Amino acid sequence: MTLCAQERVAIDTEFHRERTYFPQTGLIQIAWSDGLALVDPLPLDLQGFSSLLDSEVIIVMHAAGQDLEVFDRLCATMPRHLFDTQVAAGFIGMSTPSLSALHERELGIELAKGDRLTDWLARPLSDSQCNYAVADVLYLLEIYDRLIAQLTELGRLTWAQDECDLLLERERGRRNPDDSWKRIKEARHLKGSARNNARSLAAWRESEAARQDVPVRRLLPDLAVVSIAQQAPKNIDALRKIRGVDGRHTKAAMAEGILRALEDAANLPPLPKPDRRKKEDSRDLRAGVTLVSAWVSQAARQFDLDPTLLGTRADIEALVRGEDDARMRTGWRHEIIGGPVADLLAGKAALSFDKDGGLLLEERKG
Repeated sequence: MTLCAQERVAIDTEFHRERTYFPQTGLIQIAWSDGLALVDPLPLDLQGFSSLLDSEVIIVMHAAGQDLEVFDRLCATMPRHLFDTQVAAGFIGMSTPSLSALHERELGIELAKGDRLTDWLARPLSDSQCNYAVADVLYLLEIYDRLIAQLTELGRLTWAQDECDLLLERERGRRNPDDSWKRIKEARHLKGSARNNARSLAAWRESEAARQDVPVRRLLPDLAVVSIAQQAPKNIDALRKIRGVDGRHTKAAMAEGILRALEDAANLPPLPKPDRRKKEDSRDLRAGVTLVSAWVSQAARQFDLDPTLLGTRADIEALVRGEDDARMRTGWRHEIIGGPVADLLAGKAALSFDKDGGLLLEERKG
């Protein structure tokens, strides 16, 4: 029997990353049509596992984001065909459910929670640990079948698959060092040379953390990145005086890396200029965004969808602004939102309340 001959396979992983940049994988759980296995990744080279991920087999997972990073690290690839049961559950009205909640709703089974925070790198694993790990995939294919049936009946199977494909695409580019400054809230508000300093420092920190395999904030806290970016020290003595910097950061190799990142900041390519319309029409957008937000909420209730799947406020603003790449202008979101919103924004329709307090989109006459 080869797993590559299966139609679908359920997979989960157990890992730690509290003290490392990359996830440390302690266990891989695999279930197929008539079998289940727990794989110990510690003594194994799992490159051969990539043939399963890169096959036509549907890889069924729940909340797959960090698990995908595990496979990218261990196998240098991600699934070609992914079905994320958490994503799919959003299309039947569940709001980012836990695996336990999905088991309870679909199968009436309550999963044990005792070993959730256990040490998966310890050996040998106890029977309790193994039983906990087995439960994560034991019924996942049955849940998959149930979700497929419900999504097919609702006509939303392609919607769910499109979102799973987007998840794969998003996870493939998540660790780009050049974008890491965007994850520092205070850095996003910096201007001019200070922003470029933060861009360069954050990229250096991301790459260096990966090289040392330590968490990025343990290597250099966000506070230090922002403070250094603002003050731009020219030497180690000046670096010592900056808030968030401690003795680790002023040692030769670390300090040299920080100061070199500041020097490199001057050579960064400019960021794309913000769309001037976004600032100029932000006040004018408020009425349109308010109306469309109300209709999006109504559509989520009407279609029994997780509202976060339909879109964020930024997605709504992009739609109201008429941006060509607005998420709500394409795919399944456009099927639900696009046409009615176009009429609303063009003044061809108006919102009103029905007798139950819900919203109606009515054609405007005259």
